[in-house]
Amino acid sequence: MASAISSLHGHSAQPAGTAPNATRDPAWVKWLLVTVALGFLLLFLVLPLVAVFAEALRRGFGAYFASLVDPDAASAIKLTLTTVAVAVPANLAFGIAASWAIAKFNFPGKSVLITLIDLPFAVSPVISGLIYVLLFGAQGWYGHYLSAENPWFPSLQQWLIEADIRIIFAVPGIILATTFVTFPFVARELIPLMQAQGSDEEMAAITLGASGWQTFWRVTLPNIKWGLFYGVILCNARAMGEFGAVSVVSGHIRGETNTIPLHVEILYNEYNFVAAFAVASLLAMLALVTLVLKSLVEWRHAQSLRTETLDRTPNVS
Repeated sequence: MASAISSLHGHSAQPAGTAPNATRDPAWVKWLLVTVALGFLLLFLVLPLVAVFAEALRRGFGAYFASLVDPDAASAIKLTLTTVAVAVPANLAFGIAASWAIAKFNFPGKSVLITLIDLPFAVSPVISGLIYVLLFGAQGWYGHYLSAENPWFPSLQQWLIEADIRIIFAVPGIILATTFVTFPFVARELIPLMQAQGSDEEMAAITLGASGWQTFWRVTLPNIKWGLFYGVILCNARAMGEFGAVSVVSGHIRGETNTIPLHVEILYNEYNFVAAFAVASLLAMLALVTLVLKSLVEWRHAQSLRTETLDRTPNVS
């Protein structure tokens, strides 16, 4: 049959293992695309990273490490790590809960919830910061509640005033803004993954007598662990590098409410370029570590899928 078709078209049969000429791109197209991709990465990724470290070390390692142990830099690093330590676990819990609800259940407003999860991707981080200023600023709802003559909960108002709990221009505002900006990262990784996996394995576990916690811990979590790691890595990187929303709610108080990106901006505006690039190199190294972890997670996920495929392939020998 194949020889008959080939004779009708006037072509000989294609050797096994080779693609037809019509489906193969010329070699110059392949190398042109490879050259463009590598040139783009060199220009927009490698050269800026090299420039950051070269400028940070321009006055030697002594000046470099002195910039990192400066009290204001140390405070910025500490505040950034504190923000990440709160925002990432909060996004982790929210991402698992939201993806579980969306993937496993049908309920009114499900499409609205999916759209709202993507909201921080569509809204400028500066706008996100302004939202929290409107809510918790001196002229916002929080400020009006503190000055209200007849509050709903007088004891709560009195406690907030006596404890001097501030949200805007303080650490709570920075954590809230960072959490808002980064909360889609875990959820958007898990939702399509859990929707593709379906509920058959969970239903089978429940039918066999497993409790809800046992089903989650032994069935659901192993199936989503690589997507979960990937989402947490991206969320962590964005939380440490967030600038716009944090800039609006922080107040730029040196040594108190400056995160690493804000501290870099202040140093650069003061023409302290070596210190600015030294602190910026921390974020650059974070980006490199994130890329390594991302590649490791993708490699381990591919290995896991390959092992599962081999286990499910029937032995025909």
